[in-house]
Formats: sequence, C-alpha cells, structure tokens
Amino acid sequence: MARLHVMERSHAQAVMDDLHDALGRRLAVSSLAPCPVEFAAALVNLCATQSCGKCTPCRVGLKALSGLLEDVLENRAEDSTLDLIERTAETIFLSSDCAIGYEAGSMALMAIRGFRDDFEHHIHKHSCGFDRAELVPCVSGCPAGVDIPGYISLVEAGRYTDAVRVIRKDNPLPVICGLVCEHPCEMHCRRGMVDDPMNILALKRYATEHMEREYRPWIAEETGKRVAIIGGGPAGICCAYYLALMGHKVKVFEARKHLGGMLRYGIPSYRLPRERLQEEIDWILDCGIDVELERCVDGPGLERLRGEYDAVYLAIGAHNDKKLGLENEGAPGVESAVRMLRAIGDEEPPDLTGQRVVVIGGGNVAMDVARSSVRLGAEKVSIVYRRRTADMTAQDAEIAGAQAEGCEVLELTAPMGIEVGEDGRVHGVRVQPQIIGGPRRGRPAPRAADEPEHVIECDRVFVAIGQDIDSAPFEAMGIACKWGQIQTAADGSVPGFDGLFSGGDCQTGPATVIRAINAGKVAAANIDHYLGFDHKVSLEVELPPVKFKGKRPCGRCELGEREAGERIHDWTLVEQGLTEQEAKQEASRCLRCDHFGLGAFRGGRITQW
Repeated sequence: MARLHVMERSHAQAVMDDLHDALGRRLAVSSLAPCPVEFAAALVNLCATQSCGKCTPCRVGLKALSGLLEDVLENRAEDSTLDLIERTAETIFLSSDCAIGYEAGSMALMAIRGFRDDFEHHIHKHSCGFDRAELVPCVSGCPAGVDIPGYISLVEAGRYTDAVRVIRKDNPLPVICGLVCEHPCEMHCRRGMVDDPMNILALKRYATEHMEREYRPWIAEETGKRVAIIGGGPAGICCAYYLALMGHKVKVFEARKHLGGMLRYGIPSYRLPRERLQEEIDWILDCGIDVELERCVDGPGLERLRGEYDAVYLAIGAHNDKKLGLENEGAPGVESAVRMLRAIGDEEPPDLTGQRVVVIGGGNVAMDVARSSVRLGAEKVSIVYRRRTADMTAQDAEIAGAQAEGCEVLELTAPMGIEVGEDGRVHGVRVQPQIIGGPRRGRPAPRAADEPEHVIECDRVFVAIGQDIDSAPFEAMGIACKWGQIQTAADGSVPGFDGLFSGGDCQTGPATVIRAINAGKVAAANIDHYLGFDHKVSLEVELPPVKFKGKRPCGRCELGEREAGERIHDWTLVEQGLTEQEAKQEASRCLRCDHFGLGAFRGGRITQW
C-alpha cells in the first residue's frame, strides 16, 4: 500500500467547485433591491455551513443567530429580539477562534446596526420596508435610466437608428458613452448569474456606428422662456438639449475655445476621437442652441445673466488641479495633469521628446497623462502611486493599457519631495517606499516601510491627484459652498437665488460622464417645472416581439485593441468595435428581464419622463 497518494480532483469536488463559481457569480451581480433582513439571514446561514465546529460561538452561535433572524422573517419576533440578535452577533464576533466565526459575527452586526429600521418594520408591519427599485437591474444601475433591454433588442433586430433614438430619450450622448462610459449598469446585469454580464457599452457603440439613417428629434412649440447654461461640459450640454426639446430658448456660455468640458479637456483622442465628440455636440446644437465660447462668467457676470434670463444653470465642472504640498512643487518642470490634458484638447501639446516623465496619481487622469506622454515622445514614463495597483481608482482597462504601452507602475511609493538641479528645474522625485496596512475610509491604507528614501530621476513631473472646483467667485456672492462644492436643494435649485440651478461636478465633486448626464437631465426637468411647464420627453418605438431563447451559457464578446507597438505612435482610437456577428451574438445573450423578470412584474418600461 502506498504511503502517500497524489491528490486527484474527485467528482464531488468538481461539483462543489461549480457551485462555488455559481455562488460567486450571483454575489458579483450587485442587486439593487434585496430585503436587508432576508439577505442578512441568508448570509448567516451560508457562514454556518462553513463552520468547522471546533468552537462553541461559531458552531452553536451561528445556528442560534440564524434562528433569531428566521423569527423576524416569520413574524415571531418582538422588539427585544433585535437586542438579542445584536448581543449574539457581538458575542460570536468577539469570542470565535477563527475568521469564519468572527467575520460572520461582524457582518451580522453590520446588518442589524445598519438596517435596524428594516428589522423593526418586519416586526411591527410583518413585511419588508425596503424601498425596492421598480426597474430592471441594469436600468436601475444606470444613472441616466436608459432603457437598456429595449435598445439591445433593437440592436439584435438590426434597427440601429431606433436603438440610438431609445438611448437619446434619456442620454443625448450615446456616441460618447459608447466609448468612455464606466458602464455601472453591467455590475447589475443578471446575465452575470449565468456566465458573464452583457457587454452593454460595446452594444451602445455598435448602434451609434451603424445607424441606417440620420434623424432629428421632435421639438415642442416655443415657450418664449430663455435659459442660460454656464459651462459646456456634459451636464451643461445635456441640460441645454432637453430644455431645447421642451421649446425653451437656450444659450451656453463656455470659458474655453471648445465645448465638451472634461470630455475634450480630460479624455485624449485615443479614447474619444475629437471628430466624433464634435459631431455629437454639433448634432445637439442643431436643435436650436446658441453658444458663446471663451466667455468666462464670474460672480458679477452671473448676476447679469440672472437679470437677462428666466433661469440659469451653473455647471462649471471641476477644472482646477490639486496640489501635493511638497517641497519645490512650484519648480519648473512640475506641472498639473489637468493643464497638460487641457493643452492637448486645445491642440497645443507639450513636446516631451526624449524626456523622462513621472506621473503622480492612480486615477484615470493619471493613466491618460501617462499614455499621452508616451505618444508625445517621452523616453520613459513612470506612474508613482502610494497604494497598491489593486487600490487604484482607474479602470482596470486603463491600467492595463498604460502598462501595455510601456508605462512603469511604481506601487507602494509615496512622493516626499521634488529634487531640483542647479538650474532650478526638476531633476527627480524623492519617494518613500510604503507597506500596506489596515483599512481607512474603505481602502487599505499605506504607511512608511522600513526602507530608505530614494530619488526617481526625471525631467518632467505631472501631478494627477484630483481636481478642484473654482467656486470662489460664486461663494463670494453668497452662494453656499462646502469643500468647494456648490450646495443645492433636492431639485438642484440654489437656495436664496431665485431661478438659479446648479449640477454636475461643481455640485457633486468630480464624478463620471454618465452621472453628469444624469445631472443635466434632472436639471432640465426641474427648470422646466420652475418656468411653469410640465413638458414630457417621450418616445414611441415599437420593440421587436420578445421570444424566450433559453438561458444556454455563452461567453461575452469583448472589445479588441490595436497592437500597442503601433498605437503609441498616433492618437487614433485604441479600442476596436464589435463585428456584426459579435454584436448580434452579444445582443442575443440578453435575458430580457424587462419582460420575464422584475420589470414586467412591476409595470414594465418607462416611455417618458
């Protein structure tokens, strides 16, 4: 008989692995409408199945806790039960021998303390008090509320113009979003429970690139009302578009040479081609919107516009750069990432030929600056980030793209100062190696490692640690601001200033394109109401008949990219779109939750707002 045996994967283990994968996919699909009490009970039951049984708090405590949660769900609990649940969870957390027990107790504590009102609602009303979303998950996950299943069905049917029309009902920038949207909708896609979430972003792009015909939107009769939009970024453009559809006369005041805001001055052409951006903006302007470029509006200017127009929408974005506060930060050669991208947007790029570049930061702006530096001739590009690569706020695709194009990512490296030469210019960045530690504000926080500081030699430093809002002129005239962000009421109006509304990055802080679009849409509806109207933005497009196609697993079609060695020499779009075969197959994967799931049960799609 053999002393030892080679480990083999048994049939039972293979089945268990498949069950674990299925559970992981289900948990990865972020639900927007669970009952917190039911979810907490299911979580505790799952944790109980993992107990080894060695220690009493875990073996006995989790079963007891599961029973108490079941009492709440089955209407057998009293108010005192909630205190008992909290004490039991705390005991499990404090006295279990291993992570299985104390993490389970910790999660149960988080649930009972974070959702106590929902637990109380179950006890007193014998029902869930959670405000469940009435839309299908992907639509609920889209800040703009785009009818995603609707336009995907039209893509599958080959009706691309109608698909774009459906998108523009809620999002007038489908071309732009098909290229650069962060697609939060995909986090909630139930197709992820079967295999992989739908590639919603790619299907939107395919529809915009294959429209069969051009069309113009329906515009309401003129109202005689005039609205001024301060800022030509995505929030301002979208607000102007919907107000124009409602019949109002709109004029956009933009401080720079071109419209687009951070779409033009923050996203390089290899991600968002300038000609496609301008085409979409021109399509919107053709709805009768006036524009005045290179018109900077300060406090007195805002007061004048308030007197001349019936309403004003303040959407100035967040275009100021943040400082590191390091020694010699003002030395020649140390520059703002925002200003560098702004120069590229105005077609006045810096010449970095043969230079060694250090980019400080870990967001999308840092990746854009690093990849742009490569295209501007930099000899070497290093991205310095004080946390781990896994903690970067940039999209994974952006990080991978930068690395593929030759950018070096120096993680766990904190900048401590700028080194200058005899000529006063930067010649290096002094950095301190870091070691990762416990969480702070939701992310593992770094601290100085027991290693000496060293200098990364360079000729240019770009600081990309975030953007600030130039709200000081408006704060001086009495507009309430907090941390530079303009404070508004729930409807976007600015308290104390009749007819003045604000939204976008200047109100929320730097956010995503799709959130700025949502801000413009909301502002348009509320400004229309303020002006005394109740216009509806609607669309009548007959969708293809729904056929149950089954739920057979099928892989997700991904976008390809041009070869890195080729693309670093130009500013042409990096990502390649889907082929017709890929688009049709990808669209056919949609489970049509609007018909077979929650959407149909709760009232179906929203045809107007």
